[in-house]
Amino acid sequence: MNTLTWLLKREYWEHKGSFLRAPVILAIVMVAVTVLTVGFGIGSSDSPFRRLLTGTLQGQALVPGALKGVADVLAMLSLVGTLPLLLMLTATTFFYCLGALYDERRDRSILFWKSLPLSDTHTVLSKAITVTIVAPLIVIGVSTATSVLLVLFAGVIAALNGVNVFGALLTNPIILLAPLRALGMLPVYLIWALPTVGWLLMVSAWARSKVFLWAVGVPVIALVLVKWIAYVLGAGHAALTLMETVVARILFGLVPGSWLGGEASAMDGRGGQITIERVSSLLSESWTSLATPGVWVGAVAGMAMLYAAIRLRRFRDEG
Repeated sequence: MNTLTWLLKREYWEHKGSFLRAPVILAIVMVAVTVLTVGFGIGSSDSPFRRLLTGTLQGQALVPGALKGVADVLAMLSLVGTLPLLLMLTATTFFYCLGALYDERRDRSILFWKSLPLSDTHTVLSKAITVTIVAPLIVIGVSTATSVLLVLFAGVIAALNGVNVFGALLTNPIILLAPLRALGMLPVYLIWALPTVGWLLMVSAWARSKVFLWAVGVPVIALVLVKWIAYVLGAGHAALTLMETVVARILFGLVPGSWLGGEASAMDGRGGQITIERVSSLLSESWTSLATPGVWVGAVAGMAMLYAAIRLRRFRDEG
C-alpha cells in the first residue's frame, strides 16, 4: 500500500501542471470573463442578467417567490459554467493514458524505474487510479470552488442593482448538494471509464510509435469496415450496433456523464435537456445506468486490458 501511495504521489507531481494548474487557470479565466461580462453588461437593457433581476421587482417591491426562481437560475448557470472543466478533464486524462507507458519507453526512463523495487502491477494501477479517481477529485474540488465564486459574484452584482439573493442562493439545494452528487457519481465514472483506460494503457504499453493513431484508428477503422459490410450485404445490423457500442465505450468512457446519453436518460424521455428536475435526478440516473449487463461486460474487458498492459510493460522495455 505504501508503494502504491508513493507511485500515486509520483504521478501527481509529474503531471501537476495538467491535473491541477491547468484546471485552476481555466477556472480563474472563466470566473474573470463571467464577472467582467456580467458586470459591464448589466447596464444594458438587453442584458439577460438585468432582465432576470428586473423580473423580480414590481416597482421597488420583490415579486413573491421570484427570488427562489432567480436563485435556481443562477445555481443552474453556475453548474453549467463548470462544463469546460469537465471537457479539460476528458482531454487531459485521454492523452495522459496514451503517453503513460509509451513515454517511459521512448525516453528510456523505464530502465531506471525497473531498477527500483516497483512492480509492473503497482505502476500500471497507479496510472489507472490517477485517471479514474485522483484527477476527477481534483476537478470536483476546482469546479465546486468555481461554482461558489460565480454564485457569490452574481449575488454581489445583483445586490448592487437592488436585489439581495444571497439568502436564496446560499440555501439553494442545487448548490449545496452539487459536490455530494459529484462525489456520488465518482464510482459510476470509474466503472464506465475502465474500458477506455484499459484500452489506452494497453496501446500505450504496446505501440512502438504513433500511439494516438493506433488507439483511435484501429477502432474507427473496424467500425467503418463493419458499416461497409452491413451496407453491402444489407444485413448485420446487430453486429453494427454492437460495434458502435464497443467503439463508444473504448473511446468515450472518460467523458463525464457519457452514461447519461444512453439507457438512463432515455427512460423518461427527457434526453439531454437541462432542467432543475433533471439535475436533481442525475445521481439516481447515474446509478441506474449500472443495471445494464453491457456496463459490467465493458468493466471486465477493461480490467482484462489493464492486465494485458501490465504484462506488456513487463516484457516490452525497448525505446
